[in-house]
Amino acid sequence: MINTLHIKNIGIIDDLTIDFNKGLNILTGETGAGKTLIIDSLALICGERFSKEMIRKGEEHCFVEACICLNSIEETTIIVSRDIYSTGKNLCKINGRMVTVNELKEFMSKIINIHGQHDNQNLLNQSTHIEYLDNFIGKKIIEIKEQYFTYFNEYNQLKKELQENYGDDKEKQRKLDLLKYQLKEIENSNLKIGEEEELEEKRNIIINSEKINENLQIADFEISETTMDSLNSAIRALEKLEIIDGKYSKTLNAIKNDYYDLQEIGRDINNFREDSFFDENEKQIIEERLDLIYTLKRKYGNNIEEILEYKNKLYNEVSAIENLEEYIIKLKNKLSQTEKCMNEICCKLSNLREEYSKKLADLINKELNDLEMHNAKINIKIENEKFFNKNGLDKVTFYIATNIGEDEKELSKIASGGEMSRIMLSIKKVLSETDTVPILIFDEIDTGISGIAANSVAEKLKCISKKHQVLCITHLPAIAAKGDYNYFIKKESDSNKTRTKIKLLTENEKIEEVARIASGNITEISLKHARELICV
Repeated sequence: MINTLHIKNIGIIDDLTIDFNKGLNILTGETGAGKTLIIDSLALICGERFSKEMIRKGEEHCFVEACICLNSIEETTIIVSRDIYSTGKNLCKINGRMVTVNELKEFMSKIINIHGQHDNQNLLNQSTHIEYLDNFIGKKIIEIKEQYFTYFNEYNQLKKELQENYGDDKEKQRKLDLLKYQLKEIENSNLKIGEEEELEEKRNIIINSEKINENLQIADFEISETTMDSLNSAIRALEKLEIIDGKYSKTLNAIKNDYYDLQEIGRDINNFREDSFFDENEKQIIEERLDLIYTLKRKYGNNIEEILEYKNKLYNEVSAIENLEEYIIKLKNKLSQTEKCMNEICCKLSNLREEYSKKLADLINKELNDLEMHNAKINIKIENEKFFNKNGLDKVTFYIATNIGEDEKELSKIASGGEMSRIMLSIKKVLSETDTVPILIFDEIDTGISGIAANSVAEKLKCISKKHQVLCITHLPAIAAKGDYNYFIKKESDSNKTRTKIKLLTENEKIEEVARIASGNITEISLKHARELICV
C-alpha cells in the first residue's frame, strides 16, 4: 500500500504530503481543487508521460515521491521518486538507485493500477480486449505465452533475415538484375586508372591547338630561319680563322654543337606542329569518353579507382546472390518449422481463451447484474487472425446486448458513458480476485452513474478494497459513504497564488462531507441521509 505521497510543484499543488491507509481511501472536494492532480502525480511516479504544463507556474521543476509498503514486513518498504525539470530532464529513483523512465514504468506496473477517466475509452478499443482476457486467465497462460514469444521472436528474426537476403524470389531476381546491369555497365566501359587525367590533358591540348600551332610556328621560324642562318654564318667565319690560328677551334666546335642541337630542336618543334593538328572526330571521341566517365562517377564513385572498387563489390554481391539459394532454402525450412511450432502453441492459446472467455463473461454478467444492469449480457468472441502477432492468432472482442431482445454489438457501438463505467468496474472487480497488483486507483469511476447503480458501484469498490488498497476520486455520496478513510481536497488562495490543501476527515467531518455532496448544503435532512448511507 501507499503509506505516504509527497507532491511538489504540480499544477496548483505547491508542497503536499498525504498519508494514505489500508482499504478504501476516498478523495472528494470541489471541481478544480486538485483531486485529479493527485492521480496525475501518481501516474508520473508510475512512469507515465509528462507535460511541461504540469509544472507549477514560476517553478523550474516538480517532484513526486511515494513510500510504498508491499506487505506488513518493514523490510519490503520501498521509496520511489521522480524529479522532472522544465528542460525535460528526468531523475527517477527506486530506493535511491537511479533508473530510467521505462524501468520505473515496468517496476510500478506490478504495484499500481490506475483507472483514469480515459480508460473507459480504452475499453472501446478492441485491441485491448485480449489483455483483459489473458489477465483473467493468469498463470495458466503466462508460461504458454512465454513459449510463444520465444518462437515469435525467432519467427520475426527469420523473416527479417530472409528480407535482408533480398526477400522473396521475385525481389531477389529484381535485385540480381539490377546488380548485373550495373556490373555490365562498368565492365563495358573498360576503365583504366589514370585514363581520365590523360583524356582531360588531351582535351585541353585540342582546345588550345590553334594557339599551340601558332606559337610553334613562331619558334620554328626563329630557329630555322633566323638562328640557324646566323650560326651557319658564324661557323664559316670561324673556320677561316681556324686556318690562321688554332686557338679558334674550341669556340668553333662549341658553336657547331649548338648548331646541331638546334637542328634537333627544330625537328622536335616540327613534330610538335604535326601533333598539334586534330580533327573534329578525335575531339568528339574524347568528349564522349569523358562524358561516359562522368556518368559512371555520378552513379558509382568519385573517381575511377572508386568505380573499379564498386565493380568488385558488385561482382561479389552477384556471386553471393547466385549462390544464396541453398542458404535461403535452409532459412525457409527453419521458418516453416517455427511456424508449425507457433501454430501448435496458438492452438493451445485459443483453446485456453475459449474456455476462460465463457467464465469471464459469466462473472462479468453477474457483476453487471449487481450493478443494476440486469438485462445486459457480455459475450466474448474469439476469432482467428491470418497473421501471427504478439498475442498469437486470436482476435478477442467484447460484445454486449444491453436489453432483452436486442442483438449483441461491439462495446464501441452500443454502450453509454454510465454503462461503460459499470462494465469497466465489473471487469476490474472480476480481475481483482486474481490480480496481484496491490494498489488500485479509480479516477471518477462513477461517471454517468446515479441512483441505485451508485449504491451498487460503492459496494463493488468496498469489496475490492478488502484485498487491495483502493484510492478513489468520487462525486457520489453513496461511494463517499463507503470510505474507510475520507480525504477532503480544497484550494486556498492569497493575493499571489492558489494552492491545494488536503485533510483526513474525522467521522463527523465525513458525515458532513457526504451530506454536502448529496445536497450541496449541510442541513439536518442531508446529515440524516448521510448517516443512513454510511451505516448501510
